[in-house]
Amino acid sequence: MQAVEAMPAVLHMVCGKIAAGKSMLTQRLSAEPKTVLISEDAWLARLYPNEIQAIADYVRYAARLRDTLAPHIESLLAAGVSVVLDFPANTVANRLWGKSIYEKAGADHILHYLDISDGVCKQRIRDRNAAGLHPFNPSNEEFEAITRHFVPPAPEEGFRVVRYD
Repeated sequence: MQAVEAMPAVLHMVCGKIAAGKSMLTQRLSAEPKTVLISEDAWLARLYPNEIQAIADYVRYAARLRDTLAPHIESLLAAGVSVVLDFPANTVANRLWGKSIYEKAGADHILHYLDISDGVCKQRIRDRNAAGLHPFNPSNEEFEAITRHFVPPAPEEGFRVVRYD
């Protein structure tokens, strides 16, 4: 019997402002064989229903979720399963979290950067909020407050970036 060479597992991370299309992209990426999707919004909504009322709540609970899931994500990657993280890799610190995972697992990575204008994102937020189908319904003020922390990926961070605009 001849051994089949396995493709290395890939950690897919997404970077983009609120409503840039990260969740839609992650759904598409996760359709590949031996690939799982882990969605921050879905986990936070199930673990902390009605408890995220302010940005500070999100920051606290999201950090707790990252700490909890990191070893599991590392294990999946080490086992040869690619992982699509629908977590915003929007700050240097969040991207370093993902980098530590794929490096420990010996996996590959791709940072998907959705470079979408504020105007387009705000219109998508209005549409999404009106439809009521998303667990996170930010106001314009919340969009502005969160976007102030957004840092586009820089070459010196060392990621393999695929850019969408």
